[in-house]
Amino acid sequence: MLFNSFFFLGFFALVAVLHYAAPMRWRWVLLLVASYYFYGSFDPRFTLLLVYATVVAYLFGRLLEGRKGTRQGKVLLAFGIVASLAVLVLFKYADFLLSSAESVLAPISEAAEPFTLPRLEWILPAGLSFFTFSCVSYLVDCYRGTIPAERHLGRLAVYVAFFPKLIAGPIERASTFLPQLERGTRFEPELVTFGLQLLLWGLFKKVVIADRLAEFVDAGFSNPDFQSPITLLIAVYFYAFQIYCDFSGYSDMATGLSAILGYRLMENFRRPYLSRSVPEFWAQRWHISLAAWFRDYLYIPLGGNRVSKQRWYFNQMAVFAVSGLWHGANWTFVVWGALNGLYQVLYYVLGAPRKALGATLPSWLWNTMGVLLTFHLILISWVFFRAESITAAWKVLTRIFSSLPLLPMLVGSYNWSVSFWIAVVLIALLLLIECLDEMRSMWVRLAGQPTPVRWGVYYALLGCLIVIGQWGMTEFVYMQF
Repeated sequence: MLFNSFFFLGFFALVAVLHYAAPMRWRWVLLLVASYYFYGSFDPRFTLLLVYATVVAYLFGRLLEGRKGTRQGKVLLAFGIVASLAVLVLFKYADFLLSSAESVLAPISEAAEPFTLPRLEWILPAGLSFFTFSCVSYLVDCYRGTIPAERHLGRLAVYVAFFPKLIAGPIERASTFLPQLERGTRFEPELVTFGLQLLLWGLFKKVVIADRLAEFVDAGFSNPDFQSPITLLIAVYFYAFQIYCDFSGYSDMATGLSAILGYRLMENFRRPYLSRSVPEFWAQRWHISLAAWFRDYLYIPLGGNRVSKQRWYFNQMAVFAVSGLWHGANWTFVVWGALNGLYQVLYYVLGAPRKALGATLPSWLWNTMGVLLTFHLILISWVFFRAESITAAWKVLTRIFSSLPLLPMLVGSYNWSVSFWIAVVLIALLLLIECLDEMRSMWVRLAGQPTPVRWGVYYALLGCLIVIGQWGMTEFVYMQF
């Protein structure tokens, strides 16, 4: 059951009505049932993983409370984290590790038959990495004393399984979500209106923009050896906006759905392609909840920036390498993570000449150059994120760069379809809105407009959803993580 389906919208409308109609003390039951039904719609067997993750978090959370800094607490925390991550490793990384070991051992094997290792070949449950990381953060916070261990098993189960954020985040902290669940929510018209706006905007980004770009992206990356360089170039640029609209669209919908129910989730995206540096992109604008998770639970424990420069650079690379593996069990994700880690390190290594150059240029020109450079550095890394293999990613990049002198001729031979120009117009509209939103929130701008203008915008978005929307065409990209 995908967010971008009419069945889900009907399901959510029913849940919202029942949520506000039910007595406040029993709403957690409704949310838990709805969340398990939602997750079970993909595969009922996977609900057992939610039960397992919840029970582990509950038991170890209770055991960890009040044991900060003690040997027993550290041992319990280690066991709790291992127990939480065990399922993730088995489902997501077991075959990847076996394949990697196979490629290392095969050359030294003396067996007559090709050397192979058995595979589990388990289906990867949707959103497994997201709710696993939520449980790990809960355990660490219980150990640190940041939050008290939750006594109510049902409420903790809702935190783990809350269906708006279950599949692709944001990775909400228990410290912000559980108090809201305990207090209960009341119908707040302004919050519900904001939720509906976010839901509409998120659907527009996913159904109208991302899924329209998918056909161009798939055409380029599916078989790069047999595609023209201009097709590959368009696929690379369009993918940057496809993955952004797909993932941020989900986050907007998750936040909007939660707001309609009265719950506030953290902001997960903040106009990332307007970043003036790679550190700004990752720390402040893209997948903010994951960046904050890695900062608090990996980067700072490694020493953060309170260490020697060499160790600091190592910490940066380590965090991005782990982030790459979190995204997928493929060496392409490791390269993607390492490349972004290298960007981070180079940004700080080149700090002196960068500041000197910036001082000689007008601020508007320096900022524009920073935005364009950052975007294209991220663009190159996205190629490894999207490609099926490192070889395929390298093929895409080399074919594009080797053909740059021929671009004028190639442009003339490309089939500039109506669908392509619609996609370009949609990207331009997105960038315009993002630039305006950077200066002043578009929802604040809209609130100050006359009623006909506000409803004109809503109806325009609805019209686009109906006329050019690609309903139920593709699942969300981050569901596989």
